[in-house]
Amino acid sequence: MTNYLVVTAMGTDRPGLVAKLARLATDCDCDIVDSRMAQFGNEFTMIMMMAGSWPAITKLETSLPSLCVELELLMVMKRTSKHVPLTYISRLEVTFNGQDQRGTMRNITQFLAERSLDLAMVRSFAEELSDGQQTQHLMFTINVPEKVDVEQLEKSLHALATELSLSCTIRCMQGVPVAELD
Repeated sequence: MTNYLVVTAMGTDRPGLVAKLARLATDCDCDIVDSRMAQFGNEFTMIMMMAGSWPAITKLETSLPSLCVELELLMVMKRTSKHVPLTYISRLEVTFNGQDQRGTMRNITQFLAERSLDLAMVRSFAEELSDGQQTQHLMFTINVPEKVDVEQLEKSLHALATELSLSCTIRCMQGVPVAELD
């Protein structure tokens, strides 16, 4: 039976961090089945899901703390189970762009939560344009359950974008096609 461990690590970015963590996983006879890595400021952040036998995961759990001390990484780990995706009628990629303003992420995520939509991915970043203006980019991958009318959801997302003075693009990744609005 396969066992799973999620590992989150953060520390000052420098070459070789991922290689050392991947080597430890291999040395413990574990596989990296999913991972995300990013840099925030000068900080390296990583989330990995490892898979292996019970003894292999236990070995990894006992070996990771000393490697993280050596690499000066903060680390959290938790055993988990394999993800069983629910059935959705559609998956949408929704992107909002516009002038950077406080509260945008809160407003959009509250809108999605009120409609019981499942967020599969969220990414946001702000950048300064050559004229000194701050612009923000927010990208969401949303799993849409059967009870939600996709066409009405699209209209509501565009209305929310207008209310927040943002542009909005929606792309259907799978399932019910998103209607084209003029």
